[in-house]
Amino acid sequence: MRYIDVILPLAIRDCYTYSVPDGLSLPPIGSRVIVPLMKKTVRGVVLRVHEEPIDDSFVGKIKPICSISDTAPIVSKEQLALWEWMSRYYMCNLGEVMSAALPSELDKRLLEPPKRRRTQIAPYDGPIEPMHNLSTAQSKSADEIESFWKEGKDIVLLHGVTSCGKTDIYIHLIQKQLQAGKNVLYLVPEIALTTQLTSRLQRIFGDLLTVYHSRFTTAERENLYHEAGRTEPHVVIGARSAIFLPIRNMGLVIVDEEHDPSYKQTEPSPRYHARAASIILAKQHHAKVLLGTATPSMESYFLAQKGIYGLVTLSERFGGVELPEIRLIDLKRQYERKEMHGHFSDPLIARIRECLADNKQIILFQNRRGFAPQLQCLSCGEPPRCVQCDVPMTLHLRDHELRCHYCGYHTPVPSVCPRCGGELKAVGFGTERIEDEIQMFFPTARVLRMDLDTTRNKSAYQDIINTFSRHECDILVGTQMVTKGLHFDDVRLVAVLNADPLFNQPDFRAYERAFQMLEQVAGRAGRKGNKGEVWIQTFDTRNAVLGMVQNHDYKALYAHQIEERKLFNYPPFYRIIRLQLRDHNSTRIKIVATQLQMHLTKIFGKRVSSVIIPPVERIQAYSIRELTLRIEQGANMEEAKRRLSEGIDHILSISSNKNTKIIMDVDPQ
Repeated sequence: MRYIDVILPLAIRDCYTYSVPDGLSLPPIGSRVIVPLMKKTVRGVVLRVHEEPIDDSFVGKIKPICSISDTAPIVSKEQLALWEWMSRYYMCNLGEVMSAALPSELDKRLLEPPKRRRTQIAPYDGPIEPMHNLSTAQSKSADEIESFWKEGKDIVLLHGVTSCGKTDIYIHLIQKQLQAGKNVLYLVPEIALTTQLTSRLQRIFGDLLTVYHSRFTTAERENLYHEAGRTEPHVVIGARSAIFLPIRNMGLVIVDEEHDPSYKQTEPSPRYHARAASIILAKQHHAKVLLGTATPSMESYFLAQKGIYGLVTLSERFGGVELPEIRLIDLKRQYERKEMHGHFSDPLIARIRECLADNKQIILFQNRRGFAPQLQCLSCGEPPRCVQCDVPMTLHLRDHELRCHYCGYHTPVPSVCPRCGGELKAVGFGTERIEDEIQMFFPTARVLRMDLDTTRNKSAYQDIINTFSRHECDILVGTQMVTKGLHFDDVRLVAVLNADPLFNQPDFRAYERAFQMLEQVAGRAGRKGNKGEVWIQTFDTRNAVLGMVQNHDYKALYAHQIEERKLFNYPPFYRIIRLQLRDHNSTRIKIVATQLQMHLTKIFGKRVSSVIIPPVERIQAYSIRELTLRIEQGANMEEAKRRLSEGIDHILSISSNKNTKIIMDVDPQ
């Protein structure tokens, strides 16, 4: 008898074993089969084939498969190895990984992978251009990268300042891989960056480029999934989900803007980090890895400093263009002198006017969308809150709505306070309000806004970026989307309207993230021609990190932060696993959280935190509590995870706790 282990798209820990009837051929590993489960049938992926059942006691209970969907694998052996690693490392089920990895359209169709099926989403039919010649500094960096690879350091961190020409270096390294008959995976953190890079790469690589991200329809993603598995050398560019594509014979993985938190999947499971997963994937292919950024993550820079990664530094901008000059505007002083108009200081308004007169473009950065963060009652002081989440609703004035940015609930703007009937006033400001104010100050200026609200449809990113690139817009207002490695020739001025909220976050990474975001958005200024300017409005001009941003001094930030991380047992010296408890019953969750904390403390001691009440205590009608487990580097993580899982199982086995959900997030961001 022949047996196969099948991964099913369910939240179950183990594979199911099935027999293959004599009348059917043995399905290849990585192919799909239809199998019985309870009173229905489901489609799964073959993980293993064996002659004997793993456990003889189950022989009489093993059911035969119903049919075989594929005669050839649709999941490569390297991908299956990645799935298994992801399941172990991120403490999730193989079925959850499978559901994330395969486009849902694949589960509906019984199709053979085509030998050649070019998608119609983006076939390039324009002229092919030669690669740009590398500058002396770029050429030196490319040589250093390849030297590290030849020496056996397969992972290299390229720390290059904004606008130094990292993409040109990537292109030259990609070309060498293609010439050697190898495929390349090029990861970017968000779709906004994908769209601008695509046209540039297509002009060089033409039909050898495949683009993949979540904005495509399920049918389009199914086509692209098959296309990524073609045999001839090609380049796949995409956001984090592109790591699940069945790319063969991979020679190089590029992780651009490797510091970006968008590489971390937070919901749903698997809660993976694409940077870590791509390194594992590259090992499966015996491929090289290049991590590129102007503002490295502390973890990556630490590994480079320790010599585990190769480190290449490129400290000058392409073409000799100077880094932008950064000026701090003291908001406290401006308000005291009554030199503020809306959320703009008088000096900033004057500088915007001068830039517009010189026909230069401006980017305005405010990392909050909507018109105002909330409405506040002038009588009771309470804001209208979401009915499902313990958060104030955000005002979106143009749609005359209050929206919850956690669960999506929305309701018309009330005329009076729902609690006491008092007068409501808008407090704070978001990108929508900034757009209105700047249009009021400069009525003839052409203004665009780029945030989650204006980029919901498929082509919105591309349309906004193209419009701004063609200088058909003067001022771009945006959230963190505008910080993502975008290139615009005519941007003279970047203004950060209030830097303080970036630092005031309950997160040990707050200063690191603030530096990265400010340095990245500053990098959009003066990329070609005249030196750019960055104006940062703040109530705290003495903030040490702002001084580091002014000096573009990442090394100072690293030196400051790494000592704090070591002192307070944070990464990269400790690994963190966050446990989040969710329950509709607010009383029960307090009891279960205390039980879990006490039980885990018996196992792990002081490595377990006390019960944490998160800043947002209720989301989507679930009450929330959290615990964190810190495991020192060098400890046996596999053993720690095993004991953690057993501890959680013990708590959930108590009958009164069965409705509580416990979610494990390894390496939370």
